[in-house]
Amino acid sequence: QVQLVESGGGLVQAGGSLRLSCTASGSTGSIDAIGWYRQAPGKQRELVAEIPTFGRTKYADSVKGRFTVSTNNVKNIVYLQMNSLKVEDTAVYYCRYQGRIALRQYERWGQGTQVTVSS
Repeated sequence: QVQLVESGGGLVQAGGSLRLSCTASGSTGSIDAIGWYRQAPGKQRELVAEIPTFGRTKYADSVKGRFTVSTNNVKNIVYLQMNSLKVEDTAVYYCRYQGRIALRQYERWGQGTQVTVSS
């Protein structure tokens, strides 16, 4: 079973940078998409960035030009480089893997890592 562990969150001043990492352990099978989501207090979880196996990488409009999502070659680590951080980027960030193992679809979430941007 796939397990995801995020790291790299913390407190940063507006305009600063952070890099989040998410490490997948266990078999990830055939991956359909890897991505990052975030949830701010009182708000719904939203897509930040996603790398589909087929198709273009997607970014939320609010982070385009500031955030970059990437993976290592074997796709068991996904990164989110966040630059020019804004107060409104404050949220818990979750990584997500979606794929198939033995033809059965799966979706896995990490436990989340807090990112706090101060003014």
